[in-house]
Amino acid sequence: MTSDDAWNDPARVQQYRDRVFGERANLRAALADAQGHQHRVLTELLEHNADTEYGRAHSFGAIRSLDDFRKAVPINDYAALAPWIDRMAAGESNLLTADDPAVYFTSSGTTGDHKKIPVTPRFMQRTFFPFYYAAWAPLIEHFPDVLDRPDAVLNLKHDPRPVPPTTASGRPHVGASQVDFGAKFGEPLSAEPGTSAPWGTLAVPVEENDHLEKTYLRLRLAVEHDVRCVIGINPAMVAAVPYQLNLWWPRLVKEIRDGTLGGVPYGSPAPERAAALERLADHFGTVRPAHVWPRMRALFCWTTGMATLYMQRLREEYGPGVAVLPAPVAASEGPVGVAFDRHGSAGSLVVTASVYEFLDAESDIRPDAPTLTLDELEAGRDYHVVFSHIGGLYRYAVGDVVRVVDRVGGVPRVEYAGRGTRSDAVGERLRDAQVIRALAATARDTGLDVRNAACRVNPAGGSAAHYEFAVAAPGAWSATESDRFAALLDSAIGREAPAYATARSTGRLDPLVLRRVDGEAFLRDWHAGVASGIRPTQVKDRLFRQDFALWERLTGTARVDEGGQA
Repeated sequence: MTSDDAWNDPARVQQYRDRVFGERANLRAALADAQGHQHRVLTELLEHNADTEYGRAHSFGAIRSLDDFRKAVPINDYAALAPWIDRMAAGESNLLTADDPAVYFTSSGTTGDHKKIPVTPRFMQRTFFPFYYAAWAPLIEHFPDVLDRPDAVLNLKHDPRPVPPTTASGRPHVGASQVDFGAKFGEPLSAEPGTSAPWGTLAVPVEENDHLEKTYLRLRLAVEHDVRCVIGINPAMVAAVPYQLNLWWPRLVKEIRDGTLGGVPYGSPAPERAAALERLADHFGTVRPAHVWPRMRALFCWTTGMATLYMQRLREEYGPGVAVLPAPVAASEGPVGVAFDRHGSAGSLVVTASVYEFLDAESDIRPDAPTLTLDELEAGRDYHVVFSHIGGLYRYAVGDVVRVVDRVGGVPRVEYAGRGTRSDAVGERLRDAQVIRALAATARDTGLDVRNAACRVNPAGGSAAHYEFAVAAPGAWSATESDRFAALLDSAIGREAPAYATARSTGRLDPLVLRRVDGEAFLRDWHAGVASGIRPTQVKDRLFRQDFALWERLTGTARVDEGGQA
């Protein structure tokens, strides 16, 4: 059975529910013996990969404990493992893993290059699939109607690629959402909700890298259906939908009326539906997802990081009572946490997937840096994540920071806090999480509606350097409100980041400068990123934006074609 017809089969849907709830039950039960599972994960990855080139070089066969592992293996980032991965991608075997990768996941690096994350069959079975299935449990438990029809879910991240790019060895090098896990790894239940909707596979030709047009075409089809759930993972994709409805509205209505898709005849003309949509726009003066899909039940995406600033307003765009369920805390390289319930932001560590180590977020990640285990973490603190799994990533610093929210079953429950990279012009050592918390606090204290934000260091020009913030907000602020916001934000950042406060008090940094941009500035910028050829899943909210050309694009100096025009 293909993903195109999988969701039309009631027996298959029941099997999927059983698998999802079964994997959640297993992961939840594992919390009772978290340290035992951590030891078993370590033992298995060492035994399985002991005779690889990396395993022999680091004496895997002699390692008996986590302390031994720490002494034998340095903390790695992607750059440290890249020489091994490049050789694997070129066709060499038995380097990092005993089994050859079947595919390489792509992921954007900090320099904009595309990583090649090796994905082995053993990794998928032991590390990936249990968390992958369990992640859907809160959604289908509390909103079971999202599985009633193939067209009940608009899955924004689903982007099949019939002819994928490959590595030198011929292995696919694609995003995780572009892999058919059933065909590649023998998992017939792995097709996600929404993948067999009419827009799951586009029926008209479109250029492979014309991601804006593909986004338009999927939205064009979804507008004619009773969508109950939107899946985005990346919240910027979900936030873009209300903007896209208004941007592309004339073209959408015209194509629905004419029975076309991308200008090509498709289905039957639907003048009644087109007229109903026009009446909605006339009545409300704008178009919101809540108007188009009045039975919307849930959104599924990351809810923290920069999304903290806009998630409540975004939820309102989709309708009263719409739930927002958090996507897993995970990266292309592997999982970290998954929600077992309807907590709004956090998930329990997946203790059967990887061996987890942590560093205080204020620490520098060095190959020999001391690390903490899950038992040593404290609620309310931020940590760098380091994990090791059977797929060949050993003591891998993934580059993300998590915040411990609480404990469930004695195991930390964590939420994504931001990237681990710092902005550090004069020793201020600012992290995403610190600035995001300061922005959120300042918005609360002033009562001002902040939709998104970014910042850069404006270098000294005869005086000290300072931070320049672009803050998106609808409506007008008075000069007094803007000045107060800037002053309170400056103070709030200093409370979150003592090194910033020191830089300010010693004159190494001048007060920050606030630049108001309109409420849609970041949405236009997101469209510009997608229009440049980047897949929507990889165009994410970024706080620190030092590139001058990209800063100009965001703040309105440079305007771009946003696609989807009639």
